[in-house]
Amino acid sequence: MKAKALTAVALAAATGAQAQQAGFMLDTITVTSAARQERPLLDTPVAASVVEGEALAVKQATNYQELIGDQPGVLIAGGPRPIAQEPNIRGFSDDQIVMRYDGGRSNFNDAHRGRFFIDPDIIQRIEIIRGGGSTLYGSGAMGGVIAIETKDVADLLEPGRDWGGRLASGWSTNGEIGQASATLFGRQGRFDALGFIGWQPMGADLEDGDGERIRSSQIDIGNALVKFGFEPNEANRIELSGVLYRDEGTTPPNANAAASATTDVDRDADVSMARLSWDYAPPGSTLVDLSALAYFNGLKITEDRDFDGRNDVTRYETWGIDVTNRSRFDAGRPVTLVYGIEAFRDTQEGERNGAPRTQFPKAEATTFAAYAEATVALTERLELIPGLRYDRYQRDPDDPALDSVDEGFVSPRLGLSYRPSDDWQIYGNVARAFRAPSMIELYNDGVHFATAGFPMGPGLSFSGVNSFVPNPDLEPERSTQVEIGTRFSRQGVLREGDSLDLSANAYYADVDDFINQTVTFIDFSTMAPGPGGMVVGGTTTTENVDARLWGFEGTLDYDAGPWFAGLILTVPRGEETGGGALGSIPQDRLTVSGGFRPAAAWAFGARATFAAEQDDVPEESLPADGWTTVDLFASWAPQMAALEGTVFRAGIDNLFDETYAIYPNGLNQPGRTFKIAAAVAF
Repeated sequence: MKAKALTAVALAAATGAQAQQAGFMLDTITVTSAARQERPLLDTPVAASVVEGEALAVKQATNYQELIGDQPGVLIAGGPRPIAQEPNIRGFSDDQIVMRYDGGRSNFNDAHRGRFFIDPDIIQRIEIIRGGGSTLYGSGAMGGVIAIETKDVADLLEPGRDWGGRLASGWSTNGEIGQASATLFGRQGRFDALGFIGWQPMGADLEDGDGERIRSSQIDIGNALVKFGFEPNEANRIELSGVLYRDEGTTPPNANAAASATTDVDRDADVSMARLSWDYAPPGSTLVDLSALAYFNGLKITEDRDFDGRNDVTRYETWGIDVTNRSRFDAGRPVTLVYGIEAFRDTQEGERNGAPRTQFPKAEATTFAAYAEATVALTERLELIPGLRYDRYQRDPDDPALDSVDEGFVSPRLGLSYRPSDDWQIYGNVARAFRAPSMIELYNDGVHFATAGFPMGPGLSFSGVNSFVPNPDLEPERSTQVEIGTRFSRQGVLREGDSLDLSANAYYADVDDFINQTVTFIDFSTMAPGPGGMVVGGTTTTENVDARLWGFEGTLDYDAGPWFAGLILTVPRGEETGGGALGSIPQDRLTVSGGFRPAAAWAFGARATFAAEQDDVPEESLPADGWTTVDLFASWAPQMAALEGTVFRAGIDNLFDETYAIYPNGLNQPGRTFKIAAAVAF
């Protein structure tokens, strides 16, 4: 189910040669993750974005904020260090969002240690599903799903050829970031194979717009990928793939905070992924279109603190299977049914100087699920989409003093899609979504952080130690989400060959038992006898609160061929039900882009992002200033035979050297950055 369409954004960013070859005529944009089946975006009854191919390459991205941070409803939290970056969709963050790499779930989430472990250079396609997706994806799909697909042979091999290759390199001045990669791929008979290796070294720390060094942001990253495919006949395809990722450098253990000589660690992170998939679609069958996947993710992070040699080790593994079938039949009306089963097990363990680390307790989480979703064509233009999923999950700590958790959850959904004309879609859906508490939220224990103690009065002092308090009684997060939206896509609007695409949607999410972490710097409930009298400490714990989130998102893209323009608007809101602010709600943001193609080989463009002030923040949190950034980009695809298959790119990020932070991140983003890149396919 490989989609080959370009998004409107992709065409806007494409080189002149590619646009000319396409005749400025867009193919149908297709989505695979939104309904676990391939269908046109204009028939998809959820808010979704698809970014692929040239739209990714033009970013010259060294991290995921640069890659997808401009998408509607999306914030990449964690600050400028790539190893800390985590997704935020509509104010849902961390493991309230399902991450999928080549179909397999990536469930690792440990505060400040990031969730992205794939080199942007090997990514072919990213689908972002916004809003409750638990009916198809289970726990964690409160905010949505980010599905990342890596390149394969079919994406890269030219028609009529048996093998090929690609070499790429790049340079970013801020941080002295190099980029180099090599890809080889080929097909022989019924077999195909691909190999990729990429390296992203840094020669210096990043600098913000004021020229201040973002200390301990110099991280070297390496990535390798192999894929082997076998198609014994027209009905079957088997694919085996493996990924190795490694980063190393000096960084604070809280990598989205400022560095300090007393806290910095030498970090080594090793991530491995394996995928074995089988696709079976007998020609002519309408009842069998089967996809089966078995996967493994393994992670090990080692952190040696420079100040005193303290050694922390973090281990996390996920084993999973996912089986989906698609059937089409007539039940009085045409019906497409997507149904399947899913099971995965996560294990985690932390060590400190060889002993168990209670801040990342040893525990195991297991989930079994079954799901089904039907698309019923009530008329030629009106579809009804009911769905249902049941998850059974267990959480088992390796501590007899803490209770295990064994719960079930039902996630129904009802959607409508109406096509008043071939160009328009109006959709709406109501869905229940949930997230089971993570092992960290349930069982975290030990010291969170320490600071200098001080006297508080006669016979009373503050110890300076803030400790985690486990809460195995946490309830799962549950939400009811309502969404309405519309899409429009037409070619030949103002002139022959042009294209106009727009979308707009509004959403509301009522969340029961939103899991909120509370840090009480001085907690008098901890008062106990100590040296010289009574001593108090601080606590960090998780608790359930009720919340509601709502907002609006919109996009507009117009491409006339010689010139193009686009808008992306994100307006998120949220609060605790009692009126308190939520600390995860992003700033309002508007992105305006445009450019021109003076000749077949050339493209030039600019992008401006306007973020509003965020002053609706929790008590004791600092409000965020508004900011504006401007980026420039250009590409040249030489038309002469000697340079066939070569593309040169250049860009300037943060042209005016703005000093800014992306709320709720605390660190400033990088200042002005000059970028160059080149790639040659052979």
